[in-house]
Amino acid sequence: MNFFKRFGFFFLMIFSTPLWAQHQELDEAPNIWGDKSRQADDTTALLDVFRAGTLNGHFRYFAMATDNSGQLTDWYANAAGGGIRFETAKFHGFQFAVSGFYIFNIASSNLDLPDSLTNARNRYEVALFDVENPAVNKNLDRLEEFYLKYSFKKSDVAFGKQLINTPFINLQDGRMRPTAVHGLYFHVNDLKRTKIQGGLLTGMAPRGTVRQMGIGESIGAYPVGVNTDGSRSGYANNIESDYIGMLGITHRPTKNLVVQLWDVFVDNLMNTFLVQADFEKEDQKTSFLGGVQLIRQNAVNQGGHTEEALRFFTQDASLTYGARVGYRSYQWEWTANYNRITGEGRYLMPREWGRDPFYTFMPRERNEGFGDVHALMGKMGYQKKQLKSAIGVGYFQMPDVQRFDMNKYGMPSYLQANIEMRYAFGGFWKGLEAHFLLASKFNAGETYGNLRNVINKVDMFQYNLVMNYRF
Repeated sequence: MNFFKRFGFFFLMIFSTPLWAQHQELDEAPNIWGDKSRQADDTTALLDVFRAGTLNGHFRYFAMATDNSGQLTDWYANAAGGGIRFETAKFHGFQFAVSGFYIFNIASSNLDLPDSLTNARNRYEVALFDVENPAVNKNLDRLEEFYLKYSFKKSDVAFGKQLINTPFINLQDGRMRPTAVHGLYFHVNDLKRTKIQGGLLTGMAPRGTVRQMGIGESIGAYPVGVNTDGSRSGYANNIESDYIGMLGITHRPTKNLVVQLWDVFVDNLMNTFLVQADFEKEDQKTSFLGGVQLIRQNAVNQGGHTEEALRFFTQDASLTYGARVGYRSYQWEWTANYNRITGEGRYLMPREWGRDPFYTFMPRERNEGFGDVHALMGKMGYQKKQLKSAIGVGYFQMPDVQRFDMNKYGMPSYLQANIEMRYAFGGFWKGLEAHFLLASKFNAGETYGNLRNVINKVDMFQYNLVMNYRF
C-alpha cells in the first residue's frame, strides 16, 4: 500500500514511543483546544476584555489507511490542518468566543472513486475532509465556534455555535474536526451533588463536514442504509425537524454512585430517554467498578416524514440495555461490558450527531441502526505518566444481513480487536501528543457471497496515526 511507503517513517519515528486513544469519554467536557487556565478574572473595561482574552492554537496531522480483504479497494488519506481559538475575558459575566480551522489533503488515494467490484464508496477516510464533496479536499475552511456566554458562579449559558459532549450528541472526534452544534446550551454546577445541563439546538455541523445545517438537513449527510423492507432509505434531505430539546441530570447520591438521566426530544422525529448508574468502590489503591444503562426510544408524530419510505425513525419504539463490571489499580484497568438491543426495533440515532453511548462501544464501528443485537466487549487499559494504552476485544452478534427490519446497514456478526495508544510529550515538546489506533474486524456471520456486506465492514484492518500540537 502506497500509504506505508510514503509515510512509514512516521511509524518508525514513534515505534519506541507509547501512544493511546482518539476519543474523549462522553462525561468529559469538550477539550479540543489547548489550556484555558490563563483566562483572566472579570474585568470592567471593554479594551481589557479583548487584551486579557485567551488565544489557543491547534495543529493536527491525521494519517488513516483501510486495508480491505482480497481484491476489494484499499484506501488511505493524509490530512493536515490548523486553527485558532479566541475567547475574551469576562465582562460582567459575559464572554465571546470564536474559533476556526483549515484542512488540507497532503497525499491521499482517490476518495471519490468507488470500488470496482461492489460500487461501494469510501467510508472512513473521506470524513477527514468533507463527506458532502469527496472530490473537494483542498483548503477546507470551517467556522467551529461563535458564541456569547454568560457565567454566574460555577454555572453558565451560551448561545451560538459551540462544542458539547453528551451521550447522544457529542464530539465523536476520531477525524480531523469534531461535531459542533448551534443553539442555546447551559450548565448548572452550583447544586450540591447535582449537575444539570441541556438546551435547545437549531443547527448542526457534523464531523466530516464544513458547513452548518438545519436539524432535519443534517440527518442523511452520512450513508442512509435501507428501509425495513430492504429498499434504499430516502430520508436524506427529506426530514422535517426544526429543533432538538435536551436535558441531562447527573446526581451523586453517595460518594461511590453516580446516576445520569438524559432526555433528548427531536422535533417531529423521536424521543430518547437514558438512565445510567455507575458505581466505584475504592479499597486502598484499587477500585471495583460497575454500571448499568437503559435507553428507551419512541417515535414522535410520524418519525420525520408523512411518507413511510422517507422516514428516519421507522418504528414505534426501541429498547436497549447494558452493564459493566471492572477493576482498577494504580496503573491498570480491566472491564467486561455487555449491551443488548432488543428485537422491538432498531436503535436509531443520527450518526451525524455522535457516537454510541453503549459500554461496548469500540472506535471504528457502531451498533446504531440495528435491533436484536448482543454485544460483549472486554477492555484492558494501562497508564503510566505520559503514556496511556488500551486493548479491547469484542464480539457483536448482529441480526442476519437479510433481516432488513433489524439490520439497516447490512452488517454481519463480527469480532473486533483494537489497540489504542497515546503519548503526551514533555519538556521542549510540551503540547505535542501522538495517538495511534489499530482497529481490526473479522466476519462471524453469513454474508451470502455479497461483497457489499464485507467491504469497509469486516475482514479488514484500519490504521490511524494522529499528531496534535496545542498551544
